[in-house]
Amino acid sequence: MTESLAGKLLVSNPLMGDPNFHRTVLLVVEDGAEGSMGLVLNRPSAELVGIHLPVWADTVAPPDVVFVGGPVMTDIAIGVGSGAVVPAEDWAPIVGDVSMIDVAYTPDHWGGMETARVFAGYSGWVTGQLAAELATGSWIVCDAEPADVFDAEPETLWQRVVARQPGRIALYASFPDDLSAN
Repeated sequence: MTESLAGKLLVSNPLMGDPNFHRTVLLVVEDGAEGSMGLVLNRPSAELVGIHLPVWADTVAPPDVVFVGGPVMTDIAIGVGSGAVVPAEDWAPIVGDVSMIDVAYTPDHWGGMETARVFAGYSGWVTGQLAAELATGSWIVCDAEPADVFDAEPETLWQRVVARQPGRIALYASFPDDLSAN
């Protein structure tokens, strides 16, 4: 039996060919026998949270836009939050005090929410699929920090997460986006 990846980051290998995941940083929110689910942390959209979920507009971390969580079910909103004061049975931390939240409720439902982020859709893998992608080197598994989830500069998150990794992995941070420009 392998250790769950829930609460870890998946950082795409710079040579990954799938445009959905080019230079992405994903937070694995679920990983079990039935498959895995993650949220892309560094793909902000142009859509303001306040337009779609006005009650959350003052709670979301900057930038205050909806993030593209992945290519699966992009018409649903998924939330993560931190700093809530709720009964333990309603709060299941993923990393630090960051938990998935149901954005159909208001921030007050969660006992007050320090900060949140809203995602359109998610990234998903059926049983064995993520393990196969890991075996081919498509992803680098990294420790997550709660601040990664609410990073205010998502455009540079991939480089910064890679740069803080030990050994040769950190060298990927300077890997050119286009090898022909090297």
